Amino acid sequence: MDLQLTGKRALVTGASRGIGRAIAQLLADEGCALAICARGEEGLREAADRFRAGGTAVHASVVDVSDGDAVAGFVAEADAALGGLDVVVSNASAGGGLTGPEQWAASFQTDLLAFVRLAEAATEPLARSRGALIAVGTTSAADTSPPSGPGSYGALKAALLHHASALAHTLAPRGVRVNVVSPGPIEFPGGSWARRQEDKPDFYRSIRERIPVGRLGRPEEVAAAVAFLASPAAGFCVGSNLVVDGGFLTRVDF
Repeated sequence: MDLQLTGKRALVTGASRGIGRAIAQLLADEGCALAICARGEEGLREAADRFRAGGTAVHASVVDVSDGDAVAGFVAEADAALGGLDVVVSNASAGGGLTGPEQWAASFQTDLLAFVRLAEAATEPLARSRGALIAVGTTSAADTSPPSGPGSYGALKAALLHHASALAHTLAPRGVRVNVVSPGPIEFPGGSWARRQEDKPDFYRSIRERIPVGRLGRPEEVAAAVAFLASPAAGFCVGSNLVVDGGFLTRVDF
């Protein structure tokens, strides 16, 4: 399938590693120019250099997405540097696995409010290009059994789903499509599930056994879903939540 992404301009937050890196890589492979950010300068520089070596135009900035002014500034810089924005992907996350007031505050700022602010800053550029806004969620938003359980990560991602759906219906008349991709357990070197495999092998195996395909997912599989929703091929997808979990969730959606 030709996703018709050649020549598009894509912004991805948290793009130096893991799922965000895979999303940026696939969009670059599909012909997009990139604006990428991350908190860590070294990892961001390495990613940007790799993309440029492959022939991709890249604007890269060190940004903590919990800083609202920094997010708005990054969007404005990216819009100017790339000559517009066609795709915006909210990927950066505080992650899960921790509890307590500090983690709730971190999840609120990084998983929810960062998306709210990114959407606000990107609405006008995306309306000009009739583009796409995609948020990376999680199956933990719909599953209170382990590994999520009670905690900030799933709860705030559930709020993200609600806000994304409201945005989708509000912005569609302006030509902006808003959708969510919700990964299940995704494994990559240095990621949380790789650490759990080392630190909590019994727990890791119990989760793997819950997944009908018999393995955890790969970042590239999430990236493929994001690229589809970002593309004109998904032009009639508005307010969708595309779950990429190998059958991990057992709910039935009607």
